[in-house]
Amino acid sequence: MDRLESPADHVTPYDRFAWSDTVVEHLLASGEHPRELTAYFGTSEYEALAALAREAQKVPVSADAPRVYIVPGIMGSQLGRMRRAPLPNDILWLDPVDISLGQLALLRLPVAGSPPVAVGEHKHTPMQGEPTSPQETEIVSLGVVLFTYLRLKLHLRIAGFAAVFHDYDWRLGVDELGRGLAERLRGERSRTMIVAHSMGGLVSRAAMSHQGLGHVERVVLLGTPNRGSFAPVLALRGVYAVVRKIARLSQSQTAESLAADVFSTFPSLYHLLPTSTGDAGPDFFDAASWPANGPQPNGPLLARAREVLGALAQGDERFVNIIGAGQETVTRATRKNGEFVYTITRQGDGTVPVAYAELPGARTYYTKVAHSDLARDAVVAQAIAEVLRTGETARLDDKWSSNGKAEARISDTQLRRTHTEKVDFAQMAPEARQVFLRNLNEPPQLKLSAPGKNAKAAPRVKAAAKSRRARPASTQARRKPKQATRVVAKRTPSASTQAKLRSKQAKRAPAGKKTRSAQSSLRKPRAAPRVARPSRRRPRKRVTPRR
Repeated sequence: MDRLESPADHVTPYDRFAWSDTVVEHLLASGEHPRELTAYFGTSEYEALAALAREAQKVPVSADAPRVYIVPGIMGSQLGRMRRAPLPNDILWLDPVDISLGQLALLRLPVAGSPPVAVGEHKHTPMQGEPTSPQETEIVSLGVVLFTYLRLKLHLRIAGFAAVFHDYDWRLGVDELGRGLAERLRGERSRTMIVAHSMGGLVSRAAMSHQGLGHVERVVLLGTPNRGSFAPVLALRGVYAVVRKIARLSQSQTAESLAADVFSTFPSLYHLLPTSTGDAGPDFFDAASWPANGPQPNGPLLARAREVLGALAQGDERFVNIIGAGQETVTRATRKNGEFVYTITRQGDGTVPVAYAELPGARTYYTKVAHSDLARDAVVAQAIAEVLRTGETARLDDKWSSNGKAEARISDTQLRRTHTEKVDFAQMAPEARQVFLRNLNEPPQLKLSAPGKNAKAAPRVKAAAKSRRARPASTQARRKPKQATRVVAKRTPSASTQAKLRSKQAKRAPAGKKTRSAQSSLRKPRAAPRVARPSRRRPRKRVTPRR
């Protein structure tokens, strides 16, 4: 994995590593291929996964253990082309080598409005200069992205569940993917449960709307955009962080061209658009509501999406909803001056706003975990295991309220100025490659503030500066200097007061967690600087000797 090449047979290091999750689990537990696994996962992640795999191997799975299907989110499954042995399968998503060669265009779906195709029979519509044989153009799902979801599977295995992955072609529509999941669930004869992340929750809701799934006991949703998300709006506009960072790898494509030619052909993105929440925002399912400049959504796909979302299963006693909060998230979008302006607050998980993740009828829990980490967090995984057993958990909060009003705004134009420089992935150090790929979904770093605070302060500062410039120099010179302010040092708390504060801190500190002592927090303040006072002594009278 250290050397990145594109040989004649187009087998990249990422293709060679396309092992199944069960094979990787065995290698982690046995300690085989440590160099390859460390290069793929990184040192710390490899050590954490190896420890979980060894622990999971010690826990036998009983014959009557519930089967738990882990359904990943959008972009959470590898996509590529199957090849005959001895060649490995050709991974396209997410293979930085193929992306740098412009191969991401192979993911483009047929033009909207064409007759529907059954699951697994989608054929890529070749663009100019691309291969045209059926074997080269068929795109299929080739397993989940293990870095995101393997931890969750191992945690559930340790808890005694028979956990399995359900990967899928995340370009397709939620309704079509739901039919495929429902068909697989009908084949189960034992107790069955679902844990679904992000868009996987919508796929699961689409599956649960079909008949013959009464044996599914629980459906746990993690960061699911039940009322949509603004991330697909950003993606279709070519300003989403993932799209822009991926475009940096390609030497021949831009974020705007990828959005217009590739991502806009995915029905799944239209099924994730935000629905109305009563804030009088744009109707994202109406093509006329989108700005005329920049990449445009597909009209027929927009019209079809509204119907699909209305047919999803509603929340009931089987659904448990875990929502991330406290992260900087796009929670509103308005149209201004021919573009979208996005409002960012901390009322979401970084991708899905809290209000858009809630599902009436489902038991709901909240956690301050980012969207991509909901399937990796140990506490969340333990809470999921409890929910699967009993239907509830005490590890997460069942209420969430945010009194914070801090926000920031950023426009399409401003976002298009970010992530513009191309990168040569082959020349990057292994650690730098891992950081680049793991931070694809990192939102822009903005300074949030209370609405109107800066807008009011700025005019005052500007007016004050203007008044100083307008004042004549003679007037400024005649102003009397300010008198020196007397500085008084604060008193050091008494010994009894310090003891009380130390006792309060000990009671507030969580069990087993080290805290800074009260004594260290009550250090004696530095002595206040002495202010020079004018001397009251009269100057000595000079005596002139008599002559």
